[in-house]
Amino acid sequence: MTFDESLPVIFMALMGVAMLLYVISDGYDLGVGMLLPRATAAEKDVLIASIGPFWDANETWLVLGVGILLVAFPKAHGLVLGELYLPVALMLVGLTLRGVAFDFRVKAKADHKPMWDRMFFTGSTLAAVAQGWMLGRYISGFGEGWNYPLFAAAIAAALPMAYVLLGAAWLVMKTEGELQQKAIHWAKLAWGPMVVGLGLISLATPWISATVRERWFTLPAVIALMAIPLVTVAALLTVRRLLDTRMVRGPLCWLPFVLLIGVFVLGFLGLAYSLYPYVVIDRLTIWQAASSPAALKVILFGVCISVPVIAAYTVFAYRVFRGKATELKYA
Repeated sequence: MTFDESLPVIFMALMGVAMLLYVISDGYDLGVGMLLPRATAAEKDVLIASIGPFWDANETWLVLGVGILLVAFPKAHGLVLGELYLPVALMLVGLTLRGVAFDFRVKAKADHKPMWDRMFFTGSTLAAVAQGWMLGRYISGFGEGWNYPLFAAAIAAALPMAYVLLGAAWLVMKTEGELQQKAIHWAKLAWGPMVVGLGLISLATPWISATVRERWFTLPAVIALMAIPLVTVAALLTVRRLLDTRMVRGPLCWLPFVLLIGVFVLGFLGLAYSLYPYVVIDRLTIWQAASSPAALKVILFGVCISVPVIAAYTVFAYRVFRGKATELKYA
């Protein structure tokens, strides 16, 4: 494969990694937003403080991923966003609502604060459900028929539960005392629905897509690919076991969150294997959808500047604000 031929592969990988980083980073703070109604008034301030330095920067990865889709794969961009116009609009409404609520609640009067908390919860939930629906429609190649919307609806229900579990694990790592104990309880409650949803979707995906079925259930691929579901199951069982131990309230408070990141990464690898070489499964390959090699080379130059800057800022922010969260205060 020549360099020109490999450029679409490079951009597909960059777009995939950007979207994975968005799902993980914004996933936990969406999960925290959906957990907000379960906390007391004082605890809500700590929940918001735990994501305060990160939540807006996390969405940078979404902008990067969609930007790469637009400039590197313009044919796919038109097809994907054309099919997903309504859920994309709902997601943006949710993200906007959440951003406005976050900024207003920290300076709102005490009697107005509950309203902004409800708005933050509503925006987080709306964004998570919309993302689940979009993922379901994308995986199925935007197929027509009763089973395709049903599949998308199942992911729209399962993805918020995955975010809630990830958000609860984040709070286990970032809080202490009674709130940490509550976060452990929330994680236990979310673990079951998330695992059931993940299992059902994993079984339904080969049924909904003949391409995925052929990729996963033919020899010798099926033997090699068994590592992905087996390691995923082991990680999820380890998370559940850790939630019952004292160690998760002390030195190993970070481990459930890291294991869940591993689950998301494994899911991404499985999805990437299922889709390649398509941008839109069974409809557009990465080479059919890509911009010209000359354009991709110019875009690559910009990406080589912007991606390291975004990554460096992200690492810096997480390093500066590491440790336990305290109540968010403004001078």
